[in-house]
Amino acid sequence: MHSGPADPLPRNARPPVAQAALGVGVIVRDARGHVLLGRHRGGTWELPGGKVDPTHESVAAAAVRELREETGLQVDVDDVTVFAMLHDVVAGINRVSMAALVTVESAEPRVTEPHLISTWRWTAPDALPKDLFDPSAQVLAAWRPDLPITHPPAHRLDITTGTTGA
Repeated sequence: MHSGPADPLPRNARPPVAQAALGVGVIVRDARGHVLLGRHRGGTWELPGGKVDPTHESVAAAAVRELREETGLQVDVDDVTVFAMLHDVVAGINRVSMAALVTVESAEPRVTEPHLISTWRWTAPDALPKDLFDPSAQVLAAWRPDLPITHPPAHRLDITTGTTGA
């Protein structure tokens, strides 16, 4: 038995040591099959997306929120398909990127965070720019492995169920 000082929290209530970042990349596809990319002030092109809020937000709900916050586009959580989980390691931190897809008939994205994104552009999948943000490149390659997208290696887990849980 352990003879040290008693831990004030039972084991199931103790938070784990942080070792991962969880995010979602959202492929927004229009009726022509083009995808939405934003030009980041840092020089890369990226999908809408970001971190999943740790206060019980589902991945699909995070995709909807990030899309609204970054582009002003409104979609319903039921229209988001989360299709893969990608995992790589950056600076000793596990990075888990969830890949999501939503189709819109037509949409006019707005630059709502001009300090981060300078413009949004609809791009044909076969004309993607070379300077993609790594997690966005990984998500796009998971969606369309036939496209010649350069990206860091990532472990991939396909998500086959349509349920998102509570």
